[in-house]
Amino acid sequence: MRITVEIDEPTLREVLRITGERKKSRALSKAVTEFIYRKKAAEFGRLIRENAFDYPLTNEEIEG
Repeated sequence: MRITVEIDEPTLREVLRITGERKKSRALSKAVTEFIYRKKAAEFGRLIRENAFDYPLTNEEIEG
């Protein structure tokens, strides 16, 4: 899908540098995908810390 985004030049240069992409569209797509991945990972970590998952086995039982 194509969209129009206004982004300041220094930020765009930084996104290009960090992603290693040469094309702006690819760089922004990669940056957004990485952002979503990290947000989901953080949310999953939060759920684990809050014991949101009910695992019936202990670590010892799983390793055994």
